[in-house]
Amino acid sequence: MTVQHLRFQSAVFTTSASKVSECPPDIGSEVAFAGRSNAGKSSAINALTRNNGLARTSKTPGRTQLLNFFDLNIPQCRLVDLPGYGYAKVPVAMQLRWRKHLNQYLEVRESLSGLVLVMDIRHPLKEFDRMIIDWCIASGLPLHLLLTKADKLKKNGVMKAKMEVKKGLPEHPEGLITMQSYSASKGEGIADLERQLVIWMKPVATDETLEQEPESEED
Repeated sequence: MTVQHLRFQSAVFTTSASKVSECPPDIGSEVAFAGRSNAGKSSAINALTRNNGLARTSKTPGRTQLLNFFDLNIPQCRLVDLPGYGYAKVPVAMQLRWRKHLNQYLEVRESLSGLVLVMDIRHPLKEFDRMIIDWCIASGLPLHLLLTKADKLKKNGVMKAKMEVKKGLPEHPEGLITMQSYSASKGEGIADLERQLVIWMKPVATDETLEQEPESEED
């Protein structure tokens, strides 16, 4: 059986969904990116995929209002860009609608293998961030904290910020939450992010691969 490796440069936009019922079939494995509207989420995805035009970026935070799905080179492996949240200029009614759909997605999506929470390293652990962290701990969903814009701090500042975030986390099972610094503009931390996503994403077996696998013998 030929083993395929995930190539994040292969990511292509497939569809957008305004609610869970419009999402692609709930099979396979997907990793979702969540974060406040000004945390650099879209830039982080674009750096990961080496495609500056893949995820929408804007000088006006809060423009990502849909769940956006990107297929990878292995069937049924996807990245998901979740709606940004918390930008003050977005009407309260719209923010509440985004939160409702986000909650529904997190609660019912069986193919969700892990969640990347994007936080500005200079302003981490805001209310929205803590809500996501608490939800992941309660549900046992693996969580990776991506501290973006690390190039804005000196090395000592990055280390201090990571220590502060670690101390500020609630109690959680060992290994459930991982963390790294990241700079989309400098391309720093991409390899670390790739390694974490590969751990989470498991390709689904196709009929062809099932036929190639030997049947287990019964005792």
